[in-house]
Amino acid sequence: MGEKSAYILVLMVVSLLGLGIVMLLSTSVFIADRADIYHDVHRQLVWLLLGGVTCVFFAVIDYRFWKRSRWIWFGVACILLVLCFFHPFAQPANGAYRWVGGGEFGFDFARLQPSEMAKLAVVFMIAGWCAHVGERIREVRAGFIYPLGIALIPVVLIACETDMGTAALLTCVTLTMLFVAGSRVWLFAGSAVMSLLVLALAVWRNPNRWERFIAFMDLEAHKTGLGLQQWRAKLALGEGGLSGLGLGEGREKLMYLPFAHTDFIFPMIGEELGARATLLVVFAFVVVLIFGVLIANSAPDSFGKLLGFGIVTLITVQAALNIGVTTGVLPNKGLPLPFVSYGGSNLLFNLAGIGILLNIYRQGSTLKSDEDGKLFDRCRAVPRI
Repeated sequence: MGEKSAYILVLMVVSLLGLGIVMLLSTSVFIADRADIYHDVHRQLVWLLLGGVTCVFFAVIDYRFWKRSRWIWFGVACILLVLCFFHPFAQPANGAYRWVGGGEFGFDFARLQPSEMAKLAVVFMIAGWCAHVGERIREVRAGFIYPLGIALIPVVLIACETDMGTAALLTCVTLTMLFVAGSRVWLFAGSAVMSLLVLALAVWRNPNRWERFIAFMDLEAHKTGLGLQQWRAKLALGEGGLSGLGLGEGREKLMYLPFAHTDFIFPMIGEELGARATLLVVFAFVVVLIFGVLIANSAPDSFGKLLGFGIVTLITVQAALNIGVTTGVLPNKGLPLPFVSYGGSNLLFNLAGIGILLNIYRQGSTLKSDEDGKLFDRCRAVPRI
């Protein structure tokens, strides 16, 4: 099973990518004030091509390169996060400062979301740190305070962009990696309580977030206000039933459900293709988790194991949060569904992560082949009686 992990992982990712393009064709053509109805589809295909090339490139590069260069990527990510607040690089949208781009210089397409790069950079840093300290991971400072402090630099910058969803995701991934690396268990209870207190304070002190939380608690009462998205999403899932209304036949995308082709594409899958399709999407991410962990576990060193595990956690936890939000289980956080939602930066860096996983698989397979070859040679060298 371990030898087929990479093939199954790639099959699941390709299936999700295909579904994403199909659903984007079905939903994005109804966006108002758009002369080219396939504008978003064309852009997503370009990003998919770039992501595919990046995936192949990263699959070829020895994953240990990211350990040696982790400080560089971390620094670049932090600089780009800071540039999100400064003209002419900042490209704010919907009141959030999450993008940098070259729009002021005539390059409208070249818009990047630095938080997506920061996700991978933090995974590089935590995996490299834990591999570097080794047995000292059990120490409070070396195994918890210092790495968490490093990760909090981009987390705070992302939170200042008003992207609390990504900040919470990155904090969760960091703590999970430290837990797997062997940091003391009792530290996580305190950090969990502290994280919840900080999150609660951030929601309470921000009127918009507080109103969104109140709307989440009673979607029925706020279905025409801040609870509109999640209310319409639940309607879409209910209308689809088990088998769906049919591809292209969904009604919520007709300007009823905002951002139906981005963060809320999962309910559109349910409305048009039914609960069977949504369950298959959940199954695909579960398979990505299982076989991604198998690949990570096959790495020949601790850095590779933690790197692979961090990437898999990053992708699958984001998927879980998106599905939780769009089904009304969690408050609205604005996270896309990996490989499926419209969004170039998220697609690019998720495919980069898949490429790293494939290289870990290649390195682990090469090591296993070498060991098997040495064992065969030793067996041949044993004299016959």
